[in-house]
Amino acid sequence: MSVRVGVVVFPGTNCEHDTLAALERAGATATLVWHSEERLEGLDAVVLPGGFAHGDYLRPGALARFSPVMGVVARFAAAGGPVLGICNGFQVLTEAGLLPGALVKNRGLRFLCAPARLRVTSARSVLTCDVEEGTELEIPVNHFSGSYVCDARTLAELRDAERVVLRYVENPNGSIDDIAGVTNAQGNVVGLMPHPERASHALLGSTDGMPLLRALVRAAAGVHAA
Repeated sequence: MSVRVGVVVFPGTNCEHDTLAALERAGATATLVWHSEERLEGLDAVVLPGGFAHGDYLRPGALARFSPVMGVVARFAAAGGPVLGICNGFQVLTEAGLLPGALVKNRGLRFLCAPARLRVTSARSVLTCDVEEGTELEIPVNHFSGSYVCDARTLAELRDAERVVLRYVENPNGSIDDIAGVTNAQGNVVGLMPHPERASHALLGSTDGMPLLRALVRAAAGVHAA
């Protein structure tokens, strides 16, 4: 049976169809999940895609965390289910307390939309488990509030437990420790600011996002088989 991935849609989400298509290229059967949904039956993984959930009012992700779906996403994650947040989805995961830290306005207060060079710095997550550490990937960023911040204690914990899964080779937004993506302690919840779905086909100029998405699908397949 095919791995089934739910792509959550909030009012203001705008990357859901790109993400759905990229996941299907990675071998999954993907379906859209509206933010008012209170059940995630039959899903093997959940992705929170990019966009501007609830218009980014107050701050990005601050309202989306209260959507009914986030309660079931939290329970899904607590049970070991793979959860990925991309860009705005990463912001939602931090606001919901499923990942540590926060995303603040970019250095220089500039919106960024450009390719970014990343380095895989840990394989201890569902997004990087099949990607060799040290691998460099070129994946676009598209954000205004993408600078990752956390306190010194949290940063030390992330480093010590190898929970920083991706770092920028050349930091575009001022993120602490060049962080582009982090995972939770169990490795099944991951957030990253760059958009792997925008580097998932030759016609998009790069397929560098596919190793990450395929790793997610394979990790979900393992959960499904269990």
